Amino acid sequence: MATVYLAHDRKLGRAVALKVLRPELAAALGGERFLREIEIAAKLAHPHILALYDCGEAGGLLYYTMPYVEGESLRDRLTREKQLPLDDALRITREVADALGYAHALGLVHRDIKPENILFAAGHAVVSDFGIARAVSAAGSTRLTETGLAVGTPQYMSPEQAAGSQDLDGRSDLYSLGCVLYEMLGGEAPYTAPTPQALIAKKLSEPTPRISVVRESVPRAVEAALNKALSKTPADRFVTAQQFVAAMTAASEAVVPGERPAGAPTELKSIVVLPFENLSPDPDQAYFGDGLTEELIADLSKVRALRVISRTSAMLLKGAKKDVPTIARDLNVRYVLEGSVRRAGNNLRITAQLIEAATDAHLWAEKYTGTLEDVFDLQEKLSRRIVEALKVTLAPDEDRHLASRDIPDVEAFALYLRARQESARMTEASLDLAEQLVERALARTGPNALLLATAAEIGYVRHDQGIRPTAETLDRADALAARALELAPDLAEAHAAKGLIAWRRFDAPASVRHLVRAVELDPSNTTAAWAAGYVLAEIGRTGEARELGDRARALDPLYWPAQAGSMLADLFDGLFDSALAKAAGMHAASGGNPVANMPVGLGLLYAGRPGEAAAAFGRLAAAGAGVVSAIGTFLGAWATRDREAMHRVLAEGATRGTFEIDKELSWTAAAAFASVGDTDEALRWLSGAIEMGFINHCFFAEQDPFLATLRGDPRFEALMDRARAKQREIEPEA
Repeated sequence: MATVYLAHDRKLGRAVALKVLRPELAAALGGERFLREIEIAAKLAHPHILALYDCGEAGGLLYYTMPYVEGESLRDRLTREKQLPLDDALRITREVADALGYAHALGLVHRDIKPENILFAAGHAVVSDFGIARAVSAAGSTRLTETGLAVGTPQYMSPEQAAGSQDLDGRSDLYSLGCVLYEMLGGEAPYTAPTPQALIAKKLSEPTPRISVVRESVPRAVEAALNKALSKTPADRFVTAQQFVAAMTAASEAVVPGERPAGAPTELKSIVVLPFENLSPDPDQAYFGDGLTEELIADLSKVRALRVISRTSAMLLKGAKKDVPTIARDLNVRYVLEGSVRRAGNNLRITAQLIEAATDAHLWAEKYTGTLEDVFDLQEKLSRRIVEALKVTLAPDEDRHLASRDIPDVEAFALYLRARQESARMTEASLDLAEQLVERALARTGPNALLLATAAEIGYVRHDQGIRPTAETLDRADALAARALELAPDLAEAHAAKGLIAWRRFDAPASVRHLVRAVELDPSNTTAAWAAGYVLAEIGRTGEARELGDRARALDPLYWPAQAGSMLADLFDGLFDSALAKAAGMHAASGGNPVANMPVGLGLLYAGRPGEAAAAFGRLAAAGAGVVSAIGTFLGAWATRDREAMHRVLAEGATRGTFEIDKELSWTAAAAFASVGDTDEALRWLSGAIEMGFINHCFFAEQDPFLATLRGDPRFEALMDRARAKQREIEPEA
């Protein structure tokens, strides 16, 4: 439909893809209508959708611009490799389906999914030209038919699209995606013919080809999912992209080892443990059900064959009025465990049921009864029953873990569960009570690693929330975490506490070492994962930061900060549009949390959209209070280049003090003052950020457009030398 040029955006100094519609197509369209329709696509913001920068008309030609992706398309890879490994093909399909599901929910159908429109940015698939085919169809109306021009690509268009239907929905895109998956596995599209007319005739009349005919190693269940996507009648296909993904995931899980190609990786079975409902006569016993939920998640997370949604996202579903298939689709899991707990005095009754989400079928339901003294035995029985139902074979170390308990005393365990609930409230009173409960538990057990790590975490939260933000608070918490590690060197909670405390102390080597180890020991600890992503991005190890951020998002999809490390990695690598898309995803997952406007505003600002960035920062300022509001006001002044307002905000002592002890805020202050020509102030703030451990000198010296005015200044170059030296100091340890 268009000729594509690599162009240079003079205003923002970036490379763009400039796409000029073919003259005969432009002549057949209503230009004003086309531009109005394409603006709808410009509102899409998703990690796997390539953003639309601009569009317009010049000299009778219609054009639009998109980011220049310095990589290859899926077509390039297929030309080189012909057939892709199974796991690569399924991953690419999942990422494209993720983009389609997002757009379909907004009422947008792509209409031209094909390998040429699937690009690879930072190793991940992104869909290009979203909304263009729709805009052409809407603007062209009957004039397209009169000129003989068609929208879409015959090899990939659905039968209804090939028959000329304009009333298309998301199922048409899923058919096209099925064609792409078929080609990735089989080496060519499902239908081929010498002419478009002959190809369409085949598509409308011949049976759906089976992928196993051309590639025997494709598992039968994967083939079944693909055949459903390629059904000729829309009603026989998957209704949503999420269902297609779930079927592929279920298919991979259903394959027995003998059916899988030699050397192919086994895909993890996925499950979410929903918060157990409290049926106790005393509503204050709710902490016990929540604690049991978290303990089950911790148990199952140690089983390497399972992908278990982390406790943060699981607990966010407490009280949610969603059905099981919806929950499973939102979290991209195959299995859901739900249950209830009733505690009356010393008596316990636990009920649980395991559900296969795709069919909403109950695989089993059981009831466990006993006394409080039996809680460990009941928990172990429940964990083993889940593993057995999922047909997972435990490794010896996994079997030992299910039988072990970090707090062997039942009463101390109950105190620990209540302490965790109080700590999660993050108020001064609740943290004081949590500490008292831990001390009572320690009085029963003596030195206990998990209880000491919990006490250390309470101290960190006190400091982090500004309740007792003193060096003494961190010193005491650090000593508790260190003692916990002496008792249990492989306790994830102790490593997480130690890493978070080191992060607050600007000790990057220790922070990365302990946080990454915490994630290795407990994959469900996404707090450690996203915190490690933050630190790694700041010290320039953006690839690792992105990997941890993506892992955190997969395990904790409802916790909006989970992708922060990945978002920052993209920002620091100069992938500003990808960073913006991830920030938008964080905002969508936040449920309206005003703080989520900060990453969105930064993404917009670096993507060259200062007006929208100012609006996002304005929402942060309006919805926040105290220092949070002041931060929003400062960032808004940066977006509007209001130097006086920047100085005015930082003249307030509490606000300035907050900026001076926060690496990211110090960097934003440096970039803001550099953007208005206040070089001395910019260098002062940048120096502070580097001294606190934000040493990503590649970002400062090459990618950050707002620091461009500082480059060449001897003082700036000296700071870059300092950042490089600090990085060399930590790399042997990190």
